[in-house]
Amino acid sequence: MRSNQAYDSERLDATRRRLLAVSAAAGVGGTLFPGALLGLVFPAAMEAQAAGSAPGEPAAGPAPAGGKPAASRDAQEWPKVTAQMIEAAAAIAAVKLTPEQIQMMLDGVSEQRRMALEVRKLDLPNRVAPTAVFNPVPAGTPDPKAAQARPVGVGPAPSVAGISSSEEEKVAFATVRQLGELLRLRKLSSVELTRLYLGRLKRYDPMLHFVITLTEERALGQAAVADRAFAAGQDRGPLQGIPWGAKDLLAVKGYPTTWGAAGFEQQSFAEDAVVVKRLDAAGAVLVAKLSMGALAMGDLWGYPEGSGKAGGRTRNPWNPRQGSSGSSAGSASATAAGCVGFAIGTETLGSIASPSTRCGVTGLRPSFGLVPRTGAMALSWSMDKIGPIARSVEDCALVLNAIYGPDGYDQSVQPAPFHADLTEGWESLRVGYIAKAFAAPTLMPVAPEEGGKLSPAARKRLEEQRSRDLAQRRYDHRFHARTLEVLRAMGVRLTPVELPGFHFSSLLNILDAEAAAAFDDLTTSGRDALLAGQAADDWPNIFRAGRLIPAVEYIQAERGRSLALAAMHQLFANFDVIVTPSDGEQLVATNLCGQPALIVPNGLRGPDAPPFVAGAEDPWPDYGGPGTPVSITFLAPLYEDTKAARLAHAYQEKAGFQGLHPKLG
Repeated sequence: MRSNQAYDSERLDATRRRLLAVSAAAGVGGTLFPGALLGLVFPAAMEAQAAGSAPGEPAAGPAPAGGKPAASRDAQEWPKVTAQMIEAAAAIAAVKLTPEQIQMMLDGVSEQRRMALEVRKLDLPNRVAPTAVFNPVPAGTPDPKAAQARPVGVGPAPSVAGISSSEEEKVAFATVRQLGELLRLRKLSSVELTRLYLGRLKRYDPMLHFVITLTEERALGQAAVADRAFAAGQDRGPLQGIPWGAKDLLAVKGYPTTWGAAGFEQQSFAEDAVVVKRLDAAGAVLVAKLSMGALAMGDLWGYPEGSGKAGGRTRNPWNPRQGSSGSSAGSASATAAGCVGFAIGTETLGSIASPSTRCGVTGLRPSFGLVPRTGAMALSWSMDKIGPIARSVEDCALVLNAIYGPDGYDQSVQPAPFHADLTEGWESLRVGYIAKAFAAPTLMPVAPEEGGKLSPAARKRLEEQRSRDLAQRRYDHRFHARTLEVLRAMGVRLTPVELPGFHFSSLLNILDAEAAAAFDDLTTSGRDALLAGQAADDWPNIFRAGRLIPAVEYIQAERGRSLALAAMHQLFANFDVIVTPSDGEQLVATNLCGQPALIVPNGLRGPDAPPFVAGAEDPWPDYGGPGTPVSITFLAPLYEDTKAARLAHAYQEKAGFQGLHPKLG
């Protein structure tokens, strides 16, 4: 759900390092967090705890679970809380305490630790959400109106005269609507289509590494049911008989749900995720559970290097030497490679936007609270979103129409409508564009405080990297500028706008704290050592740092988020759609505040593009070299996803990039 690099490439590395430093330095302050203080003052004790905890297998259940936590040590087994511990914790938390105050705190802090250890003994699998439910609708604004089910408004049936079952490439890269027309005209059966996609998944997985589990038996059974329904004149809608792929954090009964991570290989659940149930009801055919970055981080999944087990980095079909980005890595890669009709991804902080951009597909990150997450792995209860990845805006709208709406379990879901009529005119829409994001890129020099910490050689490398990055961003700027030209040629009246002057990234302690809680048992049991990624910006380290964020600071960040919600609501009060490049500060702002986004392919880099360097650092947005895709994003107000869909659909048809696809050989 979190892209491997989710912000502007020029600022990302430094920003992420600062965020990690803040997480680590925010301290243990008010709650002192069982084990967190100990880890700071007595790291050897923490190592002993991890060494003494044998890796456990995740427990099965009706919805995703991270496994029952390892038995917690009793309070008396931990070193006694001392004045020196509190003094060290206070320094990390940036709180000034006198010696007298520290002495007064000793008993209270010890009791806090005792209570926290008692809570740690509870069975709190990943599926158990906090009682507090995030509502992105600012106070004082009307709640979304209750939804009434309506079909998506689409134009006449597409022509499929040039597509036949004997032409695999044309079938494989057809849109959902085209595939549906082939099925309804009986030019192709769902079983034939399912076998075609299963064959392509098997053929291209060794190159692209996008399959975790094929659901072949289930798929062929569903396809046969769809064919019988067509023969009997029964039609459950536009997705009937269409093969699709699920990001492997959605529970599917009878198959492993691995979350892309070592230690979860055999995890299974007794009930399908709600999104899976809804797509089953729509007649869609699940052909595979697709790769995801381990626990929704990036595109690296599976097992640590040297383990000898399967896994690896999912690849970009346009440039297989390059990762597909993530964390919806397999969903974007398989869709781009013509191996599924559509896929389901998730986003917490860029995990639909980033791989959709990298792989040249259309991604729809819906408003927070539009699609239920029941049966999906939780990373951040207040930021996770589920949405479709497909080959067109129209396809994404058809899929979202099948999966949105309350389910009675996910309490964050609003009774909001999704009434997409793509035949409706867009001329009345008020459209803005983030002027700063469309400005010509400039070189960001190394700041004195940053450069002072680097050796001369390291500083030179950083300066060279930023110069290369500037050349790459300048190259891509022409695509962004062309977007505005096309929109104006369509008759769209564009108004320049800027994001609120708010430091949105300062609120990301919310994500780190919630993620650390969601996978508390990994950290306390030592099973985090099994994950493939073990660098400073991978989950094991982020989870450990997240435990040191004081409860007070988490709550303060949530209070700051209330101000951010109000500021973003005010921005969108004046616009129906805002157009922006797919990276930058808007990605953080809209993910924190819940606005929907449609990511649309926006052309291919030419032969004069900066070259791709295999093995180089892979920031996002990444520059994959000549012949790789770029994207543009359409934002909308909360629960106004249909407005973004209307304009994005019109732009996609006008721009003419929808039919582009990679040549895999």
